[in-house]
Amino acid sequence: MKRILPWLSLLPTLVCAELPPLEAPPSREAVLESIEAGIDFLLGHQNPNGSFGTPRNTKGLNIYAPVPGAHRAFRTAISSLSVKALLEAQSYLPEKATAIQEALAKGEAYLLQELPRLRRADQEALYNIWGHSYGLESLALLHQRASEDSQKTALLGTAMAQQIDLLGRYEYAGGGWGYYDFNVGSRMPGGNANSFTTATALLALQAARQQGAEVPQDLIEGGIRTILRQQNPDLTYAYSEPHKMVPRYGINRPAGSLARSQACNLALFELQHESVQPKDLREWLTRLYTRSGWLDIGRKRPVPHEAWFAIAGYFYYYGQYYGARSFVHLSAEERPLYQQHLALILLELQEEDGSWWDFPFYDYHRAYGTSFALMSLVRCL
Repeated sequence: MKRILPWLSLLPTLVCAELPPLEAPPSREAVLESIEAGIDFLLGHQNPNGSFGTPRNTKGLNIYAPVPGAHRAFRTAISSLSVKALLEAQSYLPEKATAIQEALAKGEAYLLQELPRLRRADQEALYNIWGHSYGLESLALLHQRASEDSQKTALLGTAMAQQIDLLGRYEYAGGGWGYYDFNVGSRMPGGNANSFTTATALLALQAARQQGAEVPQDLIEGGIRTILRQQNPDLTYAYSEPHKMVPRYGINRPAGSLARSQACNLALFELQHESVQPKDLREWLTRLYTRSGWLDIGRKRPVPHEAWFAIAGYFYYYGQYYGARSFVHLSAEERPLYQQHLALILLELQEEDGSWWDFPFYDYHRAYGTSFALMSLVRCL
């Protein structure tokens, strides 16, 4: 309860356009200490084969996960996030350079072996989309790091091309991406694309393109059209295609879209779509931090979508991460206030073992929560 109570003091600001200043923002030293604890957690919980997370630790109500394909998708996606977190945080912890490099070598080898083999679990479950998307982002960052090693960049370039091809293969019939096809089960998924899954994939494709990978423009354009179909005038986004027909249903309203809007706005802005401007990024970041209590109420609840506005626990660190990625588009004068608010939130929520988690998800949740939080905290420095 103590982690929710501080947000009650912000209730009067819910209708304000400005983010209130903090009386005592976290120090740089405190942020670095938190990052170090998070990195120590990841280093101590990497599997022998270089991956992160396991299918153990089940509960009474588990996420639908047809075996073995669903768990291969979960593990590759979460391992990709963990590798990316290690890559982004390593420069802040020079004293741990050796341990981080060893973990990265194992993680990179795992991704290069497993990502090309990743496919949909069955006709209905396409969790592999998360693995292709986050795998592509990690490969792009690894490619950037290896820029002076032509042999390594060629290997990583081939790996990126494979993941782009797989995202193209699993593009939905109407454009964009989702993770279920309960409607048709066809080779080209005929189900309902999700706005946020599409945004995640588009940002990954953009990262690969920035590293010189060839990305079919029709994939980008189809994804943009999908997000725009689900976009409301206030820059809330429907959860998926059918939800656009009920735009005032709880999960589609501002509180329900709070985390989702961060990813969708960022994807459209970075792909230079005129519907999202810098002022919109600022407004939704302000909402994210002044209304963070809405997400916090759902955090750690074991049943998906059981909180108000159908918020699920796993919205939490996903939304904070894409919000943090928007910082780069703020002016130098604006950025510190948003960084301070996010740092305060994340430092408050770190577990005693150095991890972060928002939803009990087999034994994957601490790895993905910690990775999202670390990549968010790095952007607070």
